[in-house]
Amino acid sequence: MDRAQKEKVVEELGQIFESSGVVVVAHYAGLTVAEMQDLRARMRVAGGAVRVAKNKLAKIALEGKPNASIADYLTGMTVIAYSEDPVAAAKVAEDFAKDNKKFEILGGAMGEDALDRAGVEAVSKMPSRDELIAQIASMLGAPASNIAGAIGAPASNIASILSTIEEKAEAA
Repeated sequence: MDRAQKEKVVEELGQIFESSGVVVVAHYAGLTVAEMQDLRARMRVAGGAVRVAKNKLAKIALEGKPNASIADYLTGMTVIAYSEDPVAAAKVAEDFAKDNKKFEILGGAMGEDALDRAGVEAVSKMPSRDELIAQIASMLGAPASNIAGAIGAPASNIASILSTIEEKAEAA
């Protein structure tokens, strides 16, 4: 790899570290090509990506960034999983780590905050952006359906009372 290619990789990695909602750093020694393809596919479905990069270039890309402290995790055979959604990459990495013992999560970063192993696990348990939007939408819709039910209830009650009176009149 010549100098121009290295500079391009450092620039791409810098963009990843700056613009991603979450970055997860893990060791992948011993994973087969098929297992790595599975990880990449899972991450792609979740809206994230996986990148294997030279540790030295990743450390250079981290220089001056708010989350530069994750450079300590960049030793050995490391892979970087990232996504714009603040929890997607962490969720996929945690699920993948449960299935593959050779995939060892070291830590990561969420925005400017560095995360250790426990931090990545905690982030993975948070609801995703889509789940939060669905929860908020259901909360906003619930009062409206309650109001509609309350408005319709008196008419429904009157109709059932009239029906009961009519049945009693016919029976007598």
